[in-house]
Amino acid sequence: MHIVQVGMEYDVLRENNKIANSNYRLLKDHGIKTIEFMGSIGSGKTALIIKLAEKMRKKGLKACAIAGDVTGDDDQRRMKASGLESVNCNTGHECHLDANLIKKSLEKIDLDRYDVILIENVGNLVCPADFPLGADYRVVVISTTEGDDMVRKHHDIFLHSDVAILNKMDIADAVGVDPEIILNDYRKLTGGLKTMYRCSVRTEDGLDEIMSALGL
Repeated sequence: MHIVQVGMEYDVLRENNKIANSNYRLLKDHGIKTIEFMGSIGSGKTALIIKLAEKMRKKGLKACAIAGDVTGDDDQRRMKASGLESVNCNTGHECHLDANLIKKSLEKIDLDRYDVILIENVGNLVCPADFPLGADYRVVVISTTEGDDMVRKHHDIFLHSDVAILNKMDIADAVGVDPEIILNDYRKLTGGLKTMYRCSVRTEDGLDEIMSALGL
């Protein structure tokens, strides 16, 4: 029975990767850069996406977002209220977006209108790591409010991401967290080959560095 489960899991992941590659090719054919944001509930993914989209607009870049969540459209409504065009994508019961859900979301978007698509994954630091969606960049966002052990507890999502962000630096002291512990854990995990970018979405500190890291 265990062997069958492993085989089924392999087939699911293989099929997801095939669709992710198809998504990637479709987006490249339209000249679109795509960035996926992963992270826990409350890490600041939605707020970060909104702020980055505002900065993109000032640079003349047209962005659209896919707001992923298990149920509801709260994040999408926040995006639309900020002026960011977006579509909602509910998973129903699943703890992550998959490539097929993104494929269906892309069918709702006029891809010729946009330069960048921003994908907000479901708030989770486990499941999204195994399911690439076809994006150019996979970004993981954590915050100081989550404690200083996030990297030690969730190796996979940091190893499967291209860019890591530590948000809510402005309240690190208030929540009793030393950011250097998190940054050192990340350096150890990645062998010092990657940088974790520090920011505060609320104060906008560090956002220009993140824009640069994402090639925007």
